[in-house]
Amino acid sequence: MVQQRVVPAACRPALPMPRRRPSGSPTWGVPGLLAVLAGLDTLVGLSPAAWVTGLACGGLGNALLARGLARHGRTLLGPADLVTLTRATLACGVAAIVADGLTQPASVGRHLAVLTVVSTVALVLDWVDGRVARRTGTVTPLGARYDMEVDAFLILVLSVEAARSSGAWVLAIGLARYALLAAEQLLPWLRRSVPPRYWRKVVAAVQGVVLTVVASGVLARRPAEIVLLGALLLLTESFGRDVVWLAARADRVLPAREDEVAVANERAGRAPRTSEVAA
Repeated sequence: MVQQRVVPAACRPALPMPRRRPSGSPTWGVPGLLAVLAGLDTLVGLSPAAWVTGLACGGLGNALLARGLARHGRTLLGPADLVTLTRATLACGVAAIVADGLTQPASVGRHLAVLTVVSTVALVLDWVDGRVARRTGTVTPLGARYDMEVDAFLILVLSVEAARSSGAWVLAIGLARYALLAAEQLLPWLRRSVPPRYWRKVVAAVQGVVLTVVASGVLARRPAEIVLLGALLLLTESFGRDVVWLAARADRVLPAREDEVAVANERAGRAPRTSEVAA
């Protein structure tokens, strides 16, 4: 009879404890938004219109985020989503500052420094949330879409501020994303996924940086118009390339989009197949 050796519990190797990824509710953005608006009110003195603008943007953003979570069968945000939620909150603060400048033109000068700082922090966090998503393994179609829409909203708000000194044509930069969304209602083939391109991310980052610099007032009007025109041309090239690629395949029957596959998988509680992701 072979005797089995019993290893004392103290000598057994400890099993690694699973890491718990931080998560949170989209409602966390509400107290955060109130804190941001209160801080801005202390610094620059927000008007009632600015408060209404900031709260309305935050309320609409949280409602759309909750809808997206429900569509994906989720109730909580991942760690990268929380960073994006912080960016969205700061973008609502920027919207409040811009609205305050529109209603109180005499106070524009003191707003520029605060607007520049808040916008810069939001742009830096745009780089952070992507790294957090990759390092924690929480890259999701919802997170990518949320990140993109927050980018688009911040660019729209900054384009409104930049248009005050450089002309209404600058609004084309901020309205480009929403013009595409409107076009998708008439041309369903525009809703299809396009191949990932790093250049697309570079162009989006350039829009935010250029608009922030122009809105800060550090450039004279002519140099500001030149860099804004360059940013608009880059944006037109990026959007145009994607539209041409989609138009060339408008009549083809393509597989389901990756985000649609991911939604179905999340609801079914299973991982996506390689073939589905490739589609």
